[in-house]
Amino acid sequence: MKFHELPTPCYVVDKALLEKNLEILNGVIKRTGCKIVLAQKAFSLYTLYPLIGKYLDGTTASGLFEARLGREEMGKENHIFAPAYREDEIDEIILLCDHIIFNSFSQLEKFKDKALAAGKKVGLRINPECSTQIGHAIYDPCSPGSRFGVTREHFRPELLDGVSGLHFHTLCQQNADDLETTLNAVEEKFGEWLGQMEWINFGGGHHITREDYDIPRLEACIKRMQQKYGLEVYLEPGEAVALNAGYLITTVLDTHQNGVEIAILDTSASCHMPDVLEMPYRPPLLGSSEPGEKPYTYRLGGQTCLTGDIIGDYSFDAPLKSGDRLVFADMAIYTMVKNTTFNGMPLPAIAVQDKDGNCEIIHQFGYQDFKMRLA
Repeated sequence: MKFHELPTPCYVVDKALLEKNLEILNGVIKRTGCKIVLAQKAFSLYTLYPLIGKYLDGTTASGLFEARLGREEMGKENHIFAPAYREDEIDEIILLCDHIIFNSFSQLEKFKDKALAAGKKVGLRINPECSTQIGHAIYDPCSPGSRFGVTREHFRPELLDGVSGLHFHTLCQQNADDLETTLNAVEEKFGEWLGQMEWINFGGGHHITREDYDIPRLEACIKRMQQKYGLEVYLEPGEAVALNAGYLITTVLDTHQNGVEIAILDTSASCHMPDVLEMPYRPPLLGSSEPGEKPYTYRLGGQTCLTGDIIGDYSFDAPLKSGDRLVFADMAIYTMVKNTTFNGMPLPAIAVQDKDGNCEIIHQFGYQDFKMRLA
């Protein structure tokens, strides 16, 4: 099956583009000796875990189900962090995971002994209170009142026995200069305890595979922790693994006019690309331009009853008509892992494209996938 033959809506992951990203990440591993694990919260297409596992060191999870997926489908290092763990899940989490990172000293006191008795590495998330993001407080783990990590004020070094590593995650789609700034804050506030640790985890949010990313600066940050404190360094990017490696194909169902030209698609920002509304951002659309740059401008919207189910305004060389196929880019990340069946919207099919341009549909969804989530 070729790209133009796929049903819509359909997510398509391009293996060649994915592997290009993986080669960049693997280069960082080889040059520095750090370890990089996939943050499954951004990309969990486990059909491709065997490929990802050839380049990366494992997976990281945000809860029990992701931990199971990483263990079952990649089977390499398996890390986990959660703001808090459930007592009825912690035993299975300990069984599945190699690194178990706690968000607070109370969680550490509650579950540390179990984890250590099972031979697992125990970590603590710290909050360096160093915000480097602008305009996206919802994605800033260092925003005031954040629930993530222990601040210096509440740090209790007398409880560090058995803790072999520290974890921080402060970035979102950012470059290495912000990592460097964060490391300075980590050293300023927690540096006196770094020497007694075995490892440090830089978290995610590193846009390593973006064209303008400063890889030499990233590698300098890694080596700084290795050489100064003798630490093993982990990174857990999600977006960088599948950045710009996927598409969402959709079909125009109807066009009409209400002050602006409107096109209704068989996809939905709310259901199929939720970061469009949550971030918010305007996803790239192949063959289109900014509003007004080309002769015909349309507001693209979804099928749901949500008034704000709007993908954005785009301009085209020719008028849109029912049956036209549109292709959104950068749709591998935070789409499949976050989509919903709100309004009974069918979930897009999932396909993989190989290096020769051949496509294979990995999964298609139907009514039962909607119904099974209800009762």
